[in-house]
Amino acid sequence: MNEKQLRWYNIALMAFVSVWGLGNVVNNYAQQGLTVVVSWILIMILYFVPYALSVGQLGSTFKESNGGVASWIKETSTKKLAFFAAWTYWVVHVPYLAQKPQGILVALSWLFKGNGSFVTTVGAFKISMICLAIFLLFLWIASKGLTTLKMIGNMAGTAMFVMSILFIILAVSAPAMTGAQVATPNMTSVATYIPKFNFGYLTTISMLVFAVGGCEKISPYVNNTKNPSKEFPKGMIFLAGMVALCALLGSIAMGMLFDANNIPDDLMVNGAYEAFQRLGNFYGVGNVFMILYAIANALAQISALAFSIDAPLKILLADADPEFVPNSLAKLNKKGTPINGYIMTGVLVSILIIVPSLGIGNMSELYRWLLNLNSVVMPLRYLWVFLAYMLINKYSKRFVSDYKFIKNPKIGFVVGAWCFFFTAFACILGMVPKLEYAADPKAWIFQLFLNIMTPIIFVALGLILPLIARRVNPKLD
Repeated sequence: MNEKQLRWYNIALMAFVSVWGLGNVVNNYAQQGLTVVVSWILIMILYFVPYALSVGQLGSTFKESNGGVASWIKETSTKKLAFFAAWTYWVVHVPYLAQKPQGILVALSWLFKGNGSFVTTVGAFKISMICLAIFLLFLWIASKGLTTLKMIGNMAGTAMFVMSILFIILAVSAPAMTGAQVATPNMTSVATYIPKFNFGYLTTISMLVFAVGGCEKISPYVNNTKNPSKEFPKGMIFLAGMVALCALLGSIAMGMLFDANNIPDDLMVNGAYEAFQRLGNFYGVGNVFMILYAIANALAQISALAFSIDAPLKILLADADPEFVPNSLAKLNKKGTPINGYIMTGVLVSILIIVPSLGIGNMSELYRWLLNLNSVVMPLRYLWVFLAYMLINKYSKRFVSDYKFIKNPKIGFVVGAWCFFFTAFACILGMVPKLEYAADPKAWIFQLFLNIMTPIIFVALGLILPLIARRVNPKLD
């Protein structure tokens, strides 16, 4: 196989499919309305472009490591920090895994009932018990093998990408093609798009960061391009352009379908399905678009659930250093499954599914809270990307790269530090729940408590694991 076969447009498309989805548009519109248009422009220029291009340099520098963030940290600092990078990458998937069964239930509700009433009318605790059963089922399935689910996931991922583009085309052209009324008044006024840069606005930034993260997944391919120093950055810039275009047009499309001044409480839960249902009515095809989206999303959520149980755990345990990870945790059964690691995953995710439902009685609120928790916790793994980028600039004479985002290492270090602290800032402020989403002050305090305690507990578990390893693993001479 020709090692230099990828062009910039291949890189851009591969990254786009892995980074972008319709949910990014719906969730951020639900939080900011049409002011999110300006937010997208700012986040692309100030954060996403430097993030993507710094990932390109890291991938080029450590081409043998297959792009693993933990490997980057190991090469630039210490084994101990590399363990914490791997631990962070795994543990941030716990809220993600807890969210997926909810997504599956919502998709199935729309597919079989034609609405999202099942999830919004049944009590939060009962829904959580069903979600727990779904999660445990797929925990068992993931332990048996993932080949079929990976194939389904690839198909569903492509279908979701197509549906995201279809949504923009159908929604933006609906007024001209069907005579549909635009839901948001004054969409031509510039003032409609200008955010109020207050504390409430700052608490929503983490959702934007969460939406554009993950491009480090394609960094292993930087050296498979014909000319890494030119093709990869060109691909990343094109990626940023595509993401920006979809974000802006998608947000405007949402403004045409849902009044930005009166956003429904359940928009994060049901917004994408309602959007496709409305588009189907506009174009005279009934629920066809909604059903296609529900099928694609259900399959994508199922595959993501099973795959995200297995892959991050293997990253943590595959090259587990006995100095930091107990041998029993990494031990494989006859099928090559780290069964004790699966049990640890099962326990943590089960707790995160059950406990919040005891204090958050409304299902829509519970769904929103868990999604917001993901936007707080998931970006923590990006901190390691920026730390690695800062370190290769600090020790620039040690590392050779075919591609450099910024040639001056001092400026490169400053850019890495900016991205690091911006991510941390967004995550910390993202812990504060939006007051209007809480049914009562007690629920708001409960959500704030969970948002603060969850990352602390995750970090504490990471600190405890090496202590256990030192106690139970045989001493190395």
